[in-house]
Amino acid sequence: MNVTGVKPDKSAIITMLTTTPAEELYRQADQVRHDAVGDEVHLRGLIEFSNICRNDCLYCGLRRSNKTVKRYRLSEDEIVETAHRAATMGFKTIVLQGGEDLHFDQAKMCRIIEQIKLLDVALTLSVGEREYADYKAWRDSGADRYLMRIETTDRDLYHKLNPGMSWERRHECLLMIRELGYELGSGIMVGLPGQSVESIAQDLLYLKEIGIDMAGIGPFIPHPETPLTCETGGTLEQALRTMAVMRLLMPDINIPATTAMESLHPQGRIMALQAGANVVMPNVTEGEYRRLYELYPGKICVNDTPAYCRSCISLKIQSIGRRIGQGYGGHKCHKLEVRN
Repeated sequence: MNVTGVKPDKSAIITMLTTTPAEELYRQADQVRHDAVGDEVHLRGLIEFSNICRNDCLYCGLRRSNKTVKRYRLSEDEIVETAHRAATMGFKTIVLQGGEDLHFDQAKMCRIIEQIKLLDVALTLSVGEREYADYKAWRDSGADRYLMRIETTDRDLYHKLNPGMSWERRHECLLMIRELGYELGSGIMVGLPGQSVESIAQDLLYLKEIGIDMAGIGPFIPHPETPLTCETGGTLEQALRTMAVMRLLMPDINIPATTAMESLHPQGRIMALQAGANVVMPNVTEGEYRRLYELYPGKICVNDTPAYCRSCISLKIQSIGRRIGQGYGGHKCHKLEVRN
């Protein structure tokens, strides 16, 4: 089945997710990636600045009911200093990711954003569901991108896995973020208990419909300190297939090779880069915090330094004939605002 230039038809997507030969699917996704966004791989420096979260998602190791976690939050100065070190290492995008920790209110985040934007970098926020006024203030302060996964469009499954949360609220937040002019990143988890292939196909159509600029596709990996510890979990092939179809549906968006894929296979990120991905997000968080931000078990590189991680992934990227992007690496329909 020739899937290049696929139209958003649910039955065709289901076929690609299930019966299209995997290697052929990956090859065509890689060709579409090459034609649409080129051979550059954009590096994003990931700062995991707080593992405190108000939510209780059944699949997440940071869920508030997990009492075994040693909680931490970086200070504003620590966050900015970590971003400065990442910029010095050559990262042109910084990603601030944390649990939904309301200690970092509108004013604190504005101060952090304004200081990081002085470093000549693009800035992505991933801090969950907030109010419109927060998103607007952060955008006005210079934040360029926002990442928030929808996880699944199956509302019943979403509410089962995310107690006390609302799918409709999640959707509303994504629309607000897009309206404010952020580059919008979202994505899904594959292999969730109770998730069907039809549901995954609908997820991909949803991401296309809302007009995302970046799609993160990751496998569900059961965490031992969650209610889902005994579930089977997703497979690397499921995640790669889903990611490849996403590339075929939206040829010019950014798609990361997620670290969770490498937790399932030593070459997981490289396999993803050869199946349609064009972004890698090395962790630039320092010291013990790398281990304590444990969304899922088996997280890679927890004992490495940020400099080592950047060097290691750079060599891997070059080994497959790709090159490190030198710019900000945004979706080409957006213009980055750089503040001096």
